Amino acid sequence: MDPNKKKEQFNVAYVNALAAQAGLNNARTDVDDDSVDLYLVGKGYEGQIRNPQIQLQLKCTSTDLITGSLLKFPLSRKNYDDLRGANVLCPRYLVVLVVPADETMWIEHQQEGMSLRNACYWVSIRHHPDSSNATTVTVDVPLSQRLTANELRNLMLRASSGESA
Repeated sequence: MDPNKKKEQFNVAYVNALAAQAGLNNARTDVDDDSVDLYLVGKGYEGQIRNPQIQLQLKCTSTDLITGSLLKFPLSRKNYDDLRGANVLCPRYLVVLVVPADETMWIEHQQEGMSLRNACYWVSIRHHPDSSNATTVTVDVPLSQRLTANELRNLMLRASSGESA
């Protein structure tokens, strides 16, 4: 399998595992023409929206893009424009999974189970400005915004309240 396809599949599996732990339903579309790879839906939320939803654009990299407390991710201009703006049904987030270059290091197998050796981060670029860049826009993803099951629940709580991060 192509290395980029492996990263894509691993990214989906990683976020789906977090969503399962958070108690969220997931869905994918057959065609990704709106920069949304995964939809997560919450059930049992008591906010303004009963079954909130968030949409995720998933990216995976093994390139060292970390500068200080930021992951400086080069996002295609199309994805950047699709993730910006408040005129969408539900909040959209860019999710970047950072994996080791050596794919044998992505998962560590032990007698007791397995461990995933990577980290995933999220950012909302909903209110980012238009860009004059033609092909890519570098997005600053704070390393403090680690994607975990608890963080997914927090993003869903915000969506249930009609908010976006």
